[in-house]
Amino acid sequence: MTNRCTENPLNLGAPILDTTARFAWVVLCELQRELFSGAEKDITTYSKKGQVYMGNFLGVLQQIQEIVWGPPTMILLLITGFYYTLRLGFLQFIHLPKAIRYIFEKEEGGGVGDVSAFASLCTALAATIGTGSIVGVATALRVGGPGALFWMWVSAILGMATKYAEGVLAIKYRSIDENGEVAGGPMYYIEQGMGIKWRWLAKLFAFFGAVTALMGCGTFPQVNAITESVSHAFNVPIPLVGAVVTIATAAVIIGGIKSISSVAEFIVPLMAAFYVAASAYVLLNHASALPDAFALIVKSAFEPSAVTGGATGTVIVSVMTAMRTGIARGVYTNEAGLGSAPIVVAAAKSNSGVRQGLIAMTGVFFTTIIICTMTGLVIITSGLLDTSTLDGGILSNAAFNTGMSGDMGMYVVSIGLMFFSFTTIIGWNYYGERCVVYLTNGVKYVMAYKILYILCVAVAPYLSIRPIWYMADITNACMAFPNLVALLVLSPIVIAETKKYFQ
Repeated sequence: MTNRCTENPLNLGAPILDTTARFAWVVLCELQRELFSGAEKDITTYSKKGQVYMGNFLGVLQQIQEIVWGPPTMILLLITGFYYTLRLGFLQFIHLPKAIRYIFEKEEGGGVGDVSAFASLCTALAATIGTGSIVGVATALRVGGPGALFWMWVSAILGMATKYAEGVLAIKYRSIDENGEVAGGPMYYIEQGMGIKWRWLAKLFAFFGAVTALMGCGTFPQVNAITESVSHAFNVPIPLVGAVVTIATAAVIIGGIKSISSVAEFIVPLMAAFYVAASAYVLLNHASALPDAFALIVKSAFEPSAVTGGATGTVIVSVMTAMRTGIARGVYTNEAGLGSAPIVVAAAKSNSGVRQGLIAMTGVFFTTIIICTMTGLVIITSGLLDTSTLDGGILSNAAFNTGMSGDMGMYVVSIGLMFFSFTTIIGWNYYGERCVVYLTNGVKYVMAYKILYILCVAVAPYLSIRPIWYMADITNACMAFPNLVALLVLSPIVIAETKKYFQ
């Protein structure tokens, strides 16, 4: 295979931008070298056998997942968040109260857009508060130990600054499509902000965005979680649950962003309040275990720990595993740096990128710092990580049951998964549609994409869960890289807009 990483062809004409581009190029080359030095060998080996076993396929997916969520991607995510945190003067701490207040205040003069700022946030939250907040946290703790939750916090704190930057750029660089709807997101601020010669990077983001919506975050994990959870808790046949989810999805997404945001605006606040209240009730019953739980989370983040799980018995989980799992699941739950949220942020009726950026960053706070933390603490204080081999949604069900009477905890988790995952399905459809509009320079293929999306929802209940999670992580990383490059290159614009607003 030809190695095209022997030199850096990027030259933006400005020292700070050249340095950023070179760093991004080095990361891309490192990913190429790691990817094709390992996974390619395995695929060749399996092909020589004349058949590809599912176990081998899973092994390849796992290897690719470990590569794309290896040091280069994690460093790029952390550096981006850390850089913005420093350059913006710890904005996510200082202005968080103001950001929360902005959610409920109407902007003077309004602005161009399709939905209100509150509806935009609810739609973004709808797309983030899904299986990752319940099943994903349980999986992260099982694989990476309690320390994974610590690294989810780190990714969230830094991710708030990243999400703010995404919001600023989303409002500054947006267009109106042929149907009169607002079109925005990373593909637009890459092309308009970085220049036409970077259009290939914008198209790369849009391609992986459309694929991620179809086969990653948007459909397979969410539908699979709904059908398994509801079927287990309420003894409803999986085909029936799948059919109901498919019909409901079709009914909502046909109406476009206004229909999607209306549903999200109604469901998200109610379900978030319900889930937080239920989690708080369980934690009150486990209050005596909370101090030890926090100590274990911090200790496990920096020390290798033994975690019991699966048929292999005791597995030694390294700090690197905890970090990789925590950051990957953190990005999956809050989508900071992923580039998805700016697509719907651009649709908000606002003329202020800074104001909308502040509102956008609260999504990270609500999803990871509050909801995911509640899930993680319920699981850790239940003691089931050490005394059982349960994983995923089943682990979450059992953990909630330890603090509630009978099987009430199982019903709480099932109801939470059902509504959170459904809103994620409809939210990600909008992301995918906007990516298709950019890729095809128009809206003529949007209906075809909707139909394909509905078909993916229909088949999702019958797919295996393990490859689904691997695919979701892989496509997430492929989306994140172009967006993170753009965020670093366009950082002077974000900083200038911020200074101008607060002066």
